Amino acid sequence: MTGTIKACVFDAYGTLFDVGAAARVAASEKGAESWAPKWPQLAADWRRKQLEYTWLRAVAEAHIDFWQVTQDGLDWALEAAGLTDPALRERLLALYWELDAYPEVPQMLATLAQRGQRLAILSNGSPGMLDGAVSSAGLDGQFEALLSVQDVGVFKPHRRVYDLVGRQMGVAPHEVLFVSSNGWDACAGAAYGFVGAWVNRDGAPPDRLHGKPAHELRSLQGLPDLVKSL
Repeated sequence: MTGTIKACVFDAYGTLFDVGAAARVAASEKGAESWAPKWPQLAADWRRKQLEYTWLRAVAEAHIDFWQVTQDGLDWALEAAGLTDPALRERLLALYWELDAYPEVPQMLATLAQRGQRLAILSNGSPGMLDGAVSSAGLDGQFEALLSVQDVGVFKPHRRVYDLVGRQMGVAPHEVLFVSSNGWDACAGAAYGFVGAWVNRDGAPPDRLHGKPAHELRSLQGLPDLVKSL
């Protein structure tokens, strides 16, 4: 392997794993007809509150496990949608442990691995959640490390989270291609010193923050070519 990039480090939720899949699958199941039209808004609210709670807890120095944050975000979203069925809540939470990977992810990772690229995940997710997501998506053995904020007790975008990459993998920031679908995360990673790649699936405008990722993709399909060019 040649080039300056020694490790590709991926955000997990929304980047490798489709966070909308839990609500989408639940809405397709028998008995969901009464609420199924609400699933896109439910999924969007769930994700938005999940992220907002991580940011607020990081600022307040009130860290808790990401699984609790995920449950809190869902509870807000369910109440906002007027949905009170405990069985639906349990089903959605169970499905969150079985999120689909985006369709291009397996081949993309396989191509990078075949080229000898070191691969890792850096996520707000707890170790158990990351293990479950990787396993359910059939990606076991693809990653050298599953790095969780649990080891530093604060959520992204705190610098201590990004420190985990160098500490665990022995690489300098400029040797890391940091890949995230979250614009704020890609910006923070770039400000930290990583080579940033923002996976902008929705064609959103860039965030106005303290860093700017060097690269923008519409999916992960083109990532092997990008790595090869660096």
